[in-house]
Amino acid sequence: MTTTPRKFFVGGNWKMNGSTKSIQTLVDTLNKAHLPVEQVDVVVAPPAPYLALVRSTLDSKLGVSAQNVYAAKSGAFTGETSPLFLKDLDIHWTLTGHSERRQYFRESSEYVAEKTKFALDQGLSVIACIGESLIERETGATNAVLASQLEPLAAALTAADWARVVLAYEPVWAIGTGKVATPAQAQDAHKYIRSWLAKHVSPAVAQATRIIYGGSVTAGNCGELARMGDIDGFLVGGASLKPEFTQIVKARL
Repeated sequence: MTTTPRKFFVGGNWKMNGSTKSIQTLVDTLNKAHLPVEQVDVVVAPPAPYLALVRSTLDSKLGVSAQNVYAAKSGAFTGETSPLFLKDLDIHWTLTGHSERRQYFRESSEYVAEKTKFALDQGLSVIACIGESLIERETGATNAVLASQLEPLAAALTAADWARVVLAYEPVWAIGTGKVATPAQAQDAHKYIRSWLAKHVSPAVAQATRIIYGGSVTAGNCGELARMGDIDGFLVGGASLKPEFTQIVKARL
C-alpha cells in the first residue's frame, strides 16, 4: 500500500512577547523570506491582542494560530477566547495543551481534550501539545505520561477529526531551557506516539498524523532533528522571534 508523505509543519509560538512595532517587524521578515510553502506548512501564534494585525498583514499563504481557546461559543467567561472569534478574524488554528497552560493554569488532559474537540467542531485546526517533565523522564515514565495525555484525546476525537490535528511533542524539561532532546530521544518519543495512535486510534490515523517536536529548537539543531523518520516538523518558541526561524522552516529542504 502506498502512503502519502506527511507535509513538513513548522509552527512559531510567540508566547507572551512582542509589541505592535516588533510584531510588524517579524511579519515583514516572514513576508520577505520567500518561505517554501509548497513543501512546508508554516503557522505562527502571536499573542491574542495581535491576532488581527498579524492575519491582516502576513502573507496569506502562511497560517496564523491562537495560543489558547475556550470550549464555548460565547457567554459570561471573562478573559476567554471563543473559536468563533478566531474564525471571525480568519484565524484557522489554535494551540491546546501547551505545557505552560498545563503547569501554570492547571489544565488537565481531560480539559485539553474537551477544548480540542470543541475547537475542531467549530471548524478550527489544532496543534495539540503533549510532553513529560524532567522527573518523569528520569524515572522512566515518559511513555506512560504520553499515553495518559493521548487517552482523553483519543476518547474525544473521531477518526475524521484527526485530519485537522497536529500533535506537538514537547519535553517540558527542554522548553526554554536551552536543553534539547537528542535526535534519538526525540525520535523514540515520536515513534512511541505513532505506535500508540496505531494501536488505540487506527493505523491510518497514525500514518497520516503529523507529530512535530518542540523544545529549544534552533537553526543549529533543527537539521539533525528533521532527518528523523517520525519527526514531521517543529513547534518553535524563542527562535520563532528571531530571523533564524526562516532557516528552521527550511530544515528538511
